[in-house]
Amino acid sequence: MDIKERITKFQEFIKYWIKETGRILRLTRKPKRSEFDEVTRITGLGILLFGFVGFVIFFITHLIKMS
Repeated sequence: MDIKERITKFQEFIKYWIKETGRILRLTRKPKRSEFDEVTRITGLGILLFGFVGFVIFFITHLIKMS
């Protein structure tokens, strides 16, 4: 594959990527307040859950090292 073919394929990829990105952006919309609140609540619960699991693992490993 020579350099001209590689450049052409790269240009086609960029054109395709721009076209698909534009299509996705046309489909998006601003979330309603209730949707935003729900996503925020779920994300916060996920962060707390992962933090708690990490703390429990840290605590258990700390107890194992002490014994």
